Amino acid sequence: MRVAIAGAGAVGRSIAGELLENGHEVLLIDKAPTAISVERVPLAEWLLADACEITSLDEAALQRCNVVIAATGDDKVNLVVSLLAKTEYGVPRVVARVNNPKNEWLFNESWGVDVAVSTPRLMSALVEEAVSVGDLVRLLRFSHGDANLVELTLPEESALAGTQVGDVQWPEDTSLVTIIRGTRVLTPSHEDSLEAGDELLFVAAQAREEQLEDLLSARRSDAAS
Repeated sequence: MRVAIAGAGAVGRSIAGELLENGHEVLLIDKAPTAISVERVPLAEWLLADACEITSLDEAALQRCNVVIAATGDDKVNLVVSLLAKTEYGVPRVVARVNNPKNEWLFNESWGVDVAVSTPRLMSALVEEAVSVGDLVRLLRFSHGDANLVELTLPEESALAGTQVGDVQWPEDTSLVTIIRGTRVLTPSHEDSLEAGDELLFVAAQAREEQLEDLLSARRSDAAS
């Protein structure tokens, strides 16, 4: 897979390093000469250019990219890059970094964004996830379909503890995608049982989040009554 990353700062370089380790082709684009640190990510391609300029993106051959990541520290730049990537070059997947949570509402399909990642929101969510059991935590927002990646750690008193996945009547527009149990990452099957302490990751419509949280956090006594 070929990935272009606009923004070669700490965030862009970190993403590039992980993608390269997983065998992908990576192109880092930045207009600041001081950001071009080839020695830090030597396996990546580098381009000194303004990612908001069509001529720069032509030089980057963006039409050959499977994914574009707008990872600069400027939300305006990330929106422009996303829009150009989607509308001018037909890039299938566009991921954009949101620096200011107040701008998050802009990062949607109208601006070519498939996935918006709010760094402050994600950090906040990770803190919440570390201290909250039984509370639904939103980790990531997907633009298409108004869906979010959400997480909940199943409390001991949950009525669903010990229940098989296939026996749970999940809310509409909700999909359980992963169970994290200790150090194991499980792809849930109908026969798997839910256990107290499981970290459950769902893709869910925002309108269903409250219903999902109520279902997972309901106490056994509540379910019996």
